Amino acid sequence: MKQFGKILSFELKYFFKNKVFVGVTLLIVAVLTVVMFFPRISDAIGTEEGGQPQELPVMLVKAPEEGGGELMLEIFSALFTDYQVHLTEESDEQVKGSIAEGKVACAFVMTSPTSYVYYVETLSMYDMNTEIAGEALKQVYQMSAMMNGGMTLEDATAIMNMQIDGRVENLGKNQAENFFYTYIMIFALYMVILLYGQMVATNVATEKSSRAMELLITSAKPASMMFGKVIASCLAGLIQLITIFGSALLLYQLNRSYWGGNMIMESIFNIPPELLVYMLVFFMLGFLTYAFMFGAVGSTASKLEDINTSVMPITMLFVAGFMVVMMGIGSGDVETPLMVACSYIPFTSPMAMFTRIAMSTVPLYEILISIAILAASTAGIGILAAKIYRVGVLLYGKPPKISTILKTILK
Repeated sequence: MKQFGKILSFELKYFFKNKVFVGVTLLIVAVLTVVMFFPRISDAIGTEEGGQPQELPVMLVKAPEEGGGELMLEIFSALFTDYQVHLTEESDEQVKGSIAEGKVACAFVMTSPTSYVYYVETLSMYDMNTEIAGEALKQVYQMSAMMNGGMTLEDATAIMNMQIDGRVENLGKNQAENFFYTYIMIFALYMVILLYGQMVATNVATEKSSRAMELLITSAKPASMMFGKVIASCLAGLIQLITIFGSALLLYQLNRSYWGGNMIMESIFNIPPELLVYMLVFFMLGFLTYAFMFGAVGSTASKLEDINTSVMPITMLFVAGFMVVMMGIGSGDVETPLMVACSYIPFTSPMAMFTRIAMSTVPLYEILISIAILAASTAGIGILAAKIYRVGVLLYGKPPKISTILKTILK
C-alpha cells in the first residue's frame, strides 16, 4: 500500500507539472470564458456612444400593383424583427443600386400577391429570409381574401392570430431538453478515455524502452506500479473535467442574464444532480476498465513505435461502442435492442447505460445490474491486467503473442 501511494503521488505530480496537460486545461477554460462572456461583450460592442444601440439593417418591401402595401408592411415588420422594414416605390434598378451601395441590406419586390423577387448583395448560407417571407405573404393573401369577403381588418387579424392552447404532460424524460448535455458528456467521456488511456500505454512503453522499468520493479511491485499509474491518470482526467465543467458553470451563472433564456444553454447547465452522480460512477468504472487494458497492452510493447499497433484493437472496440451510442442519440430511440444489450456489456455500458438514463426511463434494477456487472468486470480486468503487466515488463524483443502471455500467467 505504501508503494502504491508513492507511485500514485508521483504520477499525479507528473500530470500537474506537465505543461501540455496544464496548457490544454487553461486553453479550454479560456475559450469557455470567451464563449460565456460573448453575449455580454456583444451587447457592449453593439451599443454606440451615449448608450444607444446601433440601428438595425434596412429591408425594403415593394408591394404589387394590386396594392396591400400597408398590410404587407405591418406583417413583414412583425416577422422580420431584426430589420427596419420600409415600403418603397423605387424601380427595381434603384433598389439594386441601394443594396450595392450598402444603404439597404436586402429587398423584397412583389411581382404579384403570391410571388416575389428577393434581392441581396451576398446570400448567406444561413439566410432564412425567403422562408419567413413565404409565411408573411401567405398571411397577407389570406387576410386580403377575408377582407374582400366582407370581414374587417380587426376580425381578419383576430382569426389569423388565434392561439391554440395545448398542454404537454411528460411522464418520462424530455429528450429535447436532455439531448445537449447528454451529447457533451458522452463526447467528453470518449475524449478522456482515449486520451488518457493512450497516455497510460505510452508512459508504460516509454519506461520499458528506456530500461527504467527494470530499476523500478526492484523497488516496487508491478501491480502497485500499474494501479498507481492507472488511478493517477483517472484522477487527473476527473480533475480536468471538473475544472472545465465547473468553470463553464460558474461563467454561465455570471452571464446568465445576457443569454436571454437560451434553450441550449439552459439545457446544458440544468443537469439533474442524480445524473451527475451516475456520470461520475460510469466515468470512473469505464475509465478504469479501458485504462487497465491500455496499461497491460503498453507493458507488452518493447518499443514506443509498437504502441499504436498494440492498442488498435482496444481503440476500435471503444470507437465501435461510441458509434452505436451516437446513432442511438441521433435517432432519438435509445431503447433499441442493440442499445439495451450494450448497456450490460462492460466495454460499452459506461456510455450506453448513461445515455439511456439521461434520455429515457430506465428501471432502477437495470441500472444497478449494469453497474454491478461493470464493477465486477473492472475488478477482474484489473487483476488480469496486473498479471499481464508483471509478465510484460520483463519481455523484450517482438511483442509477445497472447497465447505466450496466457501460458506465463497460468504457470
